[in-house]
Amino acid sequence: MADSRYHVTKAVIPVAGLGTRFLPATKAMPKEMLPIVDKPVIQYVVEEAVTAGLIDLLMITGRNKNALENHFDRVAELEDVLSKKGDEKRLFAVQESSQLADIHYTRQGDPRGLGHAVLRAKSHVGENSFAVLLGDDVIDSRDPLLERMLEVHAATGDNVIALMEVPRDQIHLYGSAAIKVGEQTDVVTVTDLVEKPEPEVAPSNYAVIGRYVLRHEIFDVLEKTQPGRGGEIQLTDALQFAAQNPEVAGGVSGVVFSGRRYDTGDKLDFIRATLRIAIDREDIGPELREWLKGFSKDL
Repeated sequence: MADSRYHVTKAVIPVAGLGTRFLPATKAMPKEMLPIVDKPVIQYVVEEAVTAGLIDLLMITGRNKNALENHFDRVAELEDVLSKKGDEKRLFAVQESSQLADIHYTRQGDPRGLGHAVLRAKSHVGENSFAVLLGDDVIDSRDPLLERMLEVHAATGDNVIALMEVPRDQIHLYGSAAIKVGEQTDVVTVTDLVEKPEPEVAPSNYAVIGRYVLRHEIFDVLEKTQPGRGGEIQLTDALQFAAQNPEVAGGVSGVVFSGRRYDTGDKLDFIRATLRIAIDREDIGPELREWLKGFSKDL
């Protein structure tokens, strides 16, 4: 019989970052509210969680993040206007965001790192495992990742992290994992983790990306984790402890992802995400493809 502790229904979405790479656009608007075509980044993340069966979500917010709460709340006046106009398509789009999931909010307070943000979810999560989805990491819905991670967690009881192979000269932008390959081609055992190492000392070019499925014991580890790189409490450091002390907090498995993933906190990747998603939409994709063909001839 499957262990009920490893049945995940809750997700934590840290969204307290300042979004400085997108200033001045993010001076008064959360970076997670920047739109990819006609839907904010954060909605793609929430929809991914819901598609994977996670309907109890906790967002870890900071100052100037009220727009996130407003987006997932009802706007009765707007709905009434659209209803009277008979604009059923836009009415559905507006109502959809407020009906996706049961969403809760708590403030991080001091910006003390991702590990500290996750720790703020302890009382909400309780004694069960939970998922963490970074609010500026978008996984293309056609390339499911979180569902696979939940499967691995249910089968093993391990903490599960998402990994992608990146060029060696880019590994300093990520956490880097030392791994052991097993029988399954997309699942590895993580033996060590280093936060943003220099390429010459990185244990591999397998980068940790913004999806995690964690046992509740990770909270106890985070409470004892000292500030690391940048003076922040790093989730990577807590997972490193778990990987080396599986009897305390469970081991760490990695799901190797080779699909489409966009770091929307990066300007170039944000543009790539917008183009990739837009070009595959039925309503605007064909016209955009034709325009891009003409545009590319002028380059």
